Amino acid sequence: MLKKIFISAILLLAVLCFVVSLLKGKNNDDPTTVTVPDRVAVINISGTIMSGMEAQDNPWQQSAGVTSGSIMRQLRDAGEDKSVKAVLLNIDSGGGSATAAEEVSRELLRFKEHYRKPIVTSMSNSAASAAYWIAACASDKIYANSTTLTGSIGVYMPYMNTEELFRKIGITTSKIKSGPYKDILANDRPMTAEEKKILQDIVNEIHDEFISVVANGRKLDPYKVRQLADGRVYTGLQAQKLGLVDNLGNYYDALVAAGELGNIKPKADGLPPVKKQESQKPWEYLLGAELAKVVKTQLVKQISGDTDLQGAGAVR
Repeated sequence: MLKKIFISAILLLAVLCFVVSLLKGKNNDDPTTVTVPDRVAVINISGTIMSGMEAQDNPWQQSAGVTSGSIMRQLRDAGEDKSVKAVLLNIDSGGGSATAAEEVSRELLRFKEHYRKPIVTSMSNSAASAAYWIAACASDKIYANSTTLTGSIGVYMPYMNTEELFRKIGITTSKIKSGPYKDILANDRPMTAEEKKILQDIVNEIHDEFISVVANGRKLDPYKVRQLADGRVYTGLQAQKLGLVDNLGNYYDALVAAGELGNIKPKADGLPPVKKQESQKPWEYLLGAELAKVVKTQLVKQISGDTDLQGAGAVR
């Protein structure tokens, strides 16, 4: 059964390659110009923010979050796309990796410096911790609902001691290590005072950087930010009063603001045209990115009547 499926997949791929070669050859002398209006690139940041280049390249896998690499790639695409005049970060995340937040914030600052396109953030249910780091670092405007949970300006390093549990069920552990701190987060023994100080210094250093990002991005006094940065979350209404967000409003309010900052002509409904990140389809995953792009482009041209294949009997 598996062998038949494999053979069928190979045959399908061969047919598609043949069709693509016909389409490419037939249209070499038929260039098509498509006019794209000025628009806002919407980048969705949902779930746990993780460090890494791509979240889930396999469309059959379920993703519980987003990677820094995926966000950075979308920012680069938005920067290079001449039709994109502004970016909207649509955030619904309780946070994630500090390193991922730092990676994205560096890319956002580079984006602002290199492309000089406005950035607006819209907060949904939550935009806390690492998500707020990203929102605060380079946004020209931040919108939140009054009930949004945001802030949580702080850092923590989880640690669990299972020594007593192991002892009760008869498990003992030992290790050979190269230095006294190599197993600094080992869960089979208590943490020493020296180890706790080392880790506390690391947490404090990252916390200081978080405070600096918020102070610079929000143009607030670092001392004031430090007073707010005890790890607590704030409602959108509280955050607005404290200067952590600019306006109360939903996604569409933020979208309108992005369009105005980008001098984008609105549609009849008052909203600017939008460029959304397209998710990879299963057939695109099977064919590969480049081949899938060629197939999609040629099929769109044919359907819209931009090729001379219609009625020619080549493709039905």
